[in-house]
Amino acid sequence: MARKNQKAPWEEEEEIIWVSKTELKKDMEDLQKLGEELASLKPSVLEKFPLSEDLADAIKDAQRFKNEARRRQLQYIGKLMRFEDPEPLQAALDKVRNKHSQATAVLHKLETLRDRVIAEGDSAIGDVLELYPAADRQRLRQLSRQAAKENKAGKPAKASREIFQMLKQLNEDNL
Repeated sequence: MARKNQKAPWEEEEEIIWVSKTELKKDMEDLQKLGEELASLKPSVLEKFPLSEDLADAIKDAQRFKNEARRRQLQYIGKLMRFEDPEPLQAALDKVRNKHSQATAVLHKLETLRDRVIAEGDSAIGDVLELYPAADRQRLRQLSRQAAKENKAGKPAKASREIFQMLKQLNEDNL
């Protein structure tokens, strides 16, 4: 006679997933590192992150503290991170990092374009005008010749910097 409490062998039981203590510690360390990265950001950037009130306050405190107090505060942030969903925070952090990388890439592109304007002259200025129709051809030609003279004479690159600033402004206006 079968007992009421016993399950039939064909009935499935919930699968219990065992996680090792080492894996738990690694997960906690990862959360603490994420918290440290958040604490290293500027307050203006942090405002855009989906943080709970407690976590936001703890991060503000960590930014204020130094030495041992900061270390303890970062551990506390790691503890608070256990109750947060790390996915949106990590996604927002990746977005901030990527934005910085994109800005750097744009500046490198503008530097290359400036160097071409100085080296090639009118042909590169034509390319600039295709990219930025609002550019002043005459001023660019003037600065290009002046930058070439400065390079030859070994003088400070004042015209070169001016060309870069002009291209940077045109790029910002184009956005």
